[in-house]
Amino acid sequence: MLAPVADDRAAQLIDAAVPVTEPDAAVIVTTSGSTGDPKQVVLSASAIRASASAFRQRYGAFSWTCVLGAQHVAGLMVQARDLLDRPYADGRTAISIVPTQLVRALREPSSAAELAAYDAVLVGGAAIRPALLDQAEAAGIAVLTSYGMSETCGGVAFDGSPLPGADIAIGDDGRIDIGGPMLFSGYRLDPEATAKVLVNGRLLTNDRGQWVIDDDGQRQLRVLGRIDDVIISGGVNVDLARLQRVLDARIDRPAVVVGVPDPEWGTRVVVATTSDEAVIGQWRDELRPYLEPAALPRQLLVVEAFPRTDSGKLDRRRLAEWAAQPGRS
Repeated sequence: MLAPVADDRAAQLIDAAVPVTEPDAAVIVTTSGSTGDPKQVVLSASAIRASASAFRQRYGAFSWTCVLGAQHVAGLMVQARDLLDRPYADGRTAISIVPTQLVRALREPSSAAELAAYDAVLVGGAAIRPALLDQAEAAGIAVLTSYGMSETCGGVAFDGSPLPGADIAIGDDGRIDIGGPMLFSGYRLDPEATAKVLVNGRLLTNDRGQWVIDDDGQRQLRVLGRIDDVIISGGVNVDLARLQRVLDARIDRPAVVVGVPDPEWGTRVVVATTSDEAVIGQWRDELRPYLEPAALPRQLLVVEAFPRTDSGKLDRRRLAEWAAQPGRS
C-alpha cells in the first residue's frame, strides 16, 4: 500500500515508476519536513503490527476514533491499532490528536467534554507545554503523551515509559537512539540518508533526552529537545529547547524561539510571537532573571499566525526564513 503524501513538496519525492524493493514493505509515509526536506519512510507490515501489538500489550484494547490523516504516521497507527483491537474490550475508547487540536478543544467546553469522554487521549507530534497538560487534567481529559516519529511507526514511549520491545538508550552526547521491531526499513531511494540514522539495527534520532525517576520510583524518558537546538551565539552554547521551556513557563504570551545566522553573533536568538504587546527590550527584561545573557533574544518577529506543516506541526524552518529576511522585526 502506498499511503497518500502530505503535500505537493512531498509528492514530488514519489516516483511510482520505481518499484519498492524493501522486504515486507507495506506503507510509505513522508516526514513533515519541518526542519528539513521531507523523506519517504518505508514501513513494513511486521513493524506496524509490532507497534500496534506493543501498545495493546501495555494498555489493552480500545475502539479508536481517527481524526488524523492516514498519510501521517499517527493517523495510520490509529487505524492499525483499531484493526488489531477488534473485537473491542469493555467498550473502552481512545483518540489520537496533536497539541494544536488539544489547545483548540480546550477553548470550547463542548469539545473539551467530548475529549473527556474518552478513556485515553493520545497527544503527540510536538512538545506539550506543562500548562496545557494541567488544563487538560482540570478538564478531566485522560491525556497520554506520546514520543515517537514516522521512523518508529509512531509512539514508542507514552508518558515517558517505553513500549514493550522498544529499547531506548541515551548516548554520552545525550542523543536518543532506539532499537526494536517497530523500526522503519529505510528511506526510499536514499540509502545515504538511511545509513546515517540506521546503525547496527538501531535508529539514531536527532533528539536529546535523559532518564528521570518519577514519584513511583519508575525510570521515565524526558525529551529535552533536538540535537540541533543547541546553537552557538557569540561563542556561547545556547540551548533553544531550554529557552522555549522558560518562555512557556514564564511568559504569558505565545512565543516560539528559533536561531538565525548572524554575521556578528554567528547565530542570533529570535523570538517569534503573535502578540504585539511588548517590544524586544521588554522580552529581554522579563527573561533576564531565568537565562544567561547569551540566551536572551536579540530579535523579535511578530507574525499574524505561526506557520505549520500539513501535519499541523510548527514550521520552525519557515519562521527562521522569515526572521532572516531584511527589515523583519
